[in-house]
Amino acid sequence: MEAGDIAARLADLDGWQLSPDGKAILRRFPFKGFAKAVEMANLAAWLGNRQNHHPDVRFGWGYCEVAFTTHDAGGLTDADFACAARLNELVA
Repeated sequence: MEAGDIAARLADLDGWQLSPDGKAILRRFPFKGFAKAVEMANLAAWLGNRQNHHPDVRFGWGYCEVAFTTHDAGGLTDADFACAARLNELVA
């Protein structure tokens, strides 16, 4: 995927940013406490299973970070942006 396409797609995704290596899109969700961060991690995992496109998820007290990339393609594809958009819809 071209850099211009990535920038345009990111402009439509509230809260998401490009990873430093340009191969993933990332979003950090802040929470007050641990339980909500775990729930968010579970939601991202559920979505990944449902879409058959699994994110990388990190979480701890007060945060959950979700990253989408297409490992087989070595970078970003339409599937990454579709999953990020769907996750945004679920948490809206």
